[in-house]
Amino acid sequence: MVGGMQQLSCEERLRELELLSLEKRRLPGDHSAAFQYLKGAYKKSAEELFTRACKDMTGSNVFKLTEGSFRSDMKKFFPVRLVRHWNRLSREVVGVPSLEVFKTRLDGVLSNLI
Repeated sequence: MVGGMQQLSCEERLRELELLSLEKRRLPGDHSAAFQYLKGAYKKSAEELFTRACKDMTGSNVFKLTEGSFRSDMKKFFPVRLVRHWNRLSREVVGVPSLEVFKTRLDGVLSNLI
């Protein structure tokens, strides 16, 4: 531990050291993994992790996901922590054909959130 910070809370230490929380550091990786699942890059099907919402509104994210019903002790499980953030992304971010373009656009969006 950095000297003189023992009395500070975790959030205060992160702010003092200009570091991001674990949740914010996970976001880019979580989004990239979800994009790859939804585009079929993994052998395991996305349907096993996510349920797609049946909404198709103009200008909206057409890849919206719904939160599944998981046990309360699984709040940190990948699909549960991702859905809320994923559904906020625009069609211009999630509707791209390649992972590299997705990462570039995601970085722009996340830099505004963080």
